[in-house]
Amino acid sequence: MIEHDVLIIGAGLAGMRAALAAKQEGVDVAVVSKVHPVRSHSNAAQGGINAALTDRGDDWRDHAYDTIKGSDYLGDQDAISIMCKEAGDEVIAMEHMGAIFNRDEEGRLGTRSFGGQRQARTFFVADFTGQALLHVLYEQIMKAGARVYEEWFVLSLIVKDGRCGGVVMMDIRTGKIEVVKAKAVILAAGGLGRVFEPSTNALICTGDGMSLGYRAGASLMDMEMVQYHPTTLKGSGVLISEAARGEGAYLLNSENERFMLRYAPEFKELASRDVVSRCEQTEIDEGRGIDGCVLLDLRHLGEKYISERLSQIRELAMDFANVDMVTDPVPIMPGMHYQMGGVQANIDGETKVPGLYAAGEVACVSVHGGNRLGANSLLDTLVFGRRSGLHASELSKKIGHININENDAQSDKENIQRLLDNDKGESFGQIRLDMGTAMKEHFGVFREENSMAKGVEKIQAVKKRAENVYVADKTSTFNTNLLFTLELGFMIECAETIAASAIDRKESRGAHTRTDMPDRDDKNWIKHILVNKNEDSHEISYKDVVITEWEPQIRQY
Repeated sequence: MIEHDVLIIGAGLAGMRAALAAKQEGVDVAVVSKVHPVRSHSNAAQGGINAALTDRGDDWRDHAYDTIKGSDYLGDQDAISIMCKEAGDEVIAMEHMGAIFNRDEEGRLGTRSFGGQRQARTFFVADFTGQALLHVLYEQIMKAGARVYEEWFVLSLIVKDGRCGGVVMMDIRTGKIEVVKAKAVILAAGGLGRVFEPSTNALICTGDGMSLGYRAGASLMDMEMVQYHPTTLKGSGVLISEAARGEGAYLLNSENERFMLRYAPEFKELASRDVVSRCEQTEIDEGRGIDGCVLLDLRHLGEKYISERLSQIRELAMDFANVDMVTDPVPIMPGMHYQMGGVQANIDGETKVPGLYAAGEVACVSVHGGNRLGANSLLDTLVFGRRSGLHASELSKKIGHININENDAQSDKENIQRLLDNDKGESFGQIRLDMGTAMKEHFGVFREENSMAKGVEKIQAVKKRAENVYVADKTSTFNTNLLFTLELGFMIECAETIAASAIDRKESRGAHTRTDMPDRDDKNWIKHILVNKNEDSHEISYKDVVITEWEPQIRQY
């Protein structure tokens, strides 16, 4: 049986930052990932990472205020303050590890403007910042000697006597199932983007970590808060970075009007993401779109500037939309991008299940609330990845392993065998697509009670169909058919919790915009919605938002 002190599920920025922090404390650390670490979805973060550096005349309190306002006052202010205070140190640490950030004409770290912020505090590596940081951290954990189980799939968490003490995981290459003992387990498995179709997220973003935590007894918090990014490519949903608008791109409608001047006269295209997405969708819905899109215009920036700062998104637009942004506007639309909610965790990553931690997009420390500011995601992964790794390593020094054995894998083995034994039925593909389409239709940019109720009916129909899903591939080696089917189970569970939370929140706040309840209700709804698993159903409870010094105000951009 495999044993480690700290086991981390997920090898994106949160997972590897946690691994590095724990390894530096001298404990035995392992990371398990269903893909090679540098193929993790942190790759997709293009625009940059936020930090308020005092030598730039910036202050962490200003960053905190912008984050709190962006969250539509649903973010916990104590957690946001910690993230913003520690931001500068994390950026400098990554630079010292080898991240080659862009620099200004004076040779200092360069910044660009991002949405919802009054000051340019986004540090960046062209338009592939996430990829740059990911490779640097992978080098660091290799140097530190952390064990990496790449292309392994976690099937379940092992919880005994109220404590998480290991996992059951499968080697994708051979189909072998292993039980792994760990004194502490950190969920860092990323988001659930593919619960919606289309999405900017990679196909691997299937809510595995959220569902694993949920099944193990952790709470899911703020699941109704699903971020739509304003600029995704028509058709494919591929992300066009907010860096484009940060560098000066305009949004145009069919009348060649720069419509954000009407909606957000101060911040314009750099209002918060939920605001810009709603404005775009309104233009489209009211007939001022172009074939279901609006246009992103960068032509005035010039080829040299675009090639230097936005080379990756220029290539993406050419490859996926056959448009060169140097000469033509790019057709874009709002697209599902990020889950603000997740496994409830405190500032040290602890969940309600002892021994189980969570960090990154899988977690809800509540630093994003109802809407995440662009470039706060990478900051979230690094700050709370490190804090989780430190706390988990300290815990592992104080306790022993719980008593688990090979029998703890029995139910997972039986479930897999049941799927393989099905000799007829529907494949995962159409079920997954139908679920994603239903989520977009009923839980997208705009929501309404009757529509959401229909969405719940569709989710339940999908769940019923998935009970008898057919796995055509009966082999053990790289059985992606089986893998995608197992992911489907995680995704349906996430969809159910999003729907339940969205119907329960009787107001509009941040990304949760109800046409039947258009106003924010601070009297009744400055609180988090928590969902807990109860056999085959769920229970909803509430937690007050932590307010320290910034009282809720009318949110204008």
